Amino acid sequence: MHSDHEDLAAGFVAAITSGDTEALRGLYAPDARIWHNGDETEQTVEDNLRTLRWLARNLHDFRYEEIRRDPAAHGYVQRHVLRGRLPDGTAVRVPACLFVTVDGGRITRIEEYADSRATGALLAHAAG
Repeated sequence: MHSDHEDLAAGFVAAITSGDTEALRGLYAPDARIWHNGDETEQTVEDNLRTLRWLARNLHDFRYEEIRRDPAAHGYVQRHVLRGRLPDGTAVRVPACLFVTVDGGRITRIEEYADSRATGALLAHAAG
């Protein structure tokens, strides 16, 4: 993988898990779009930052494991397992894959495919 993309990808994961939304904002192009298979909708950067802030606040020991990255024509592909614990102690384990498009050193698009069977506890907590 292009070393710039590796640095970008590693910084992206670190900013998500630490809840550093300003760093995330700097990694995204201003008009980036983030699509999720669970609801098949696109988020703007600001919408996505709200979602990621929520995850960082609500998951204890929030981390990505089993990370594998490969170069793609216009960015990279990342497979990982999101892990953490909800405030009630419920363990969260969500296998996912990101197709990330990069232009000018910034993320312009993410298509995220997460195992919808594994997101139930997160969705229930968000609804509660």
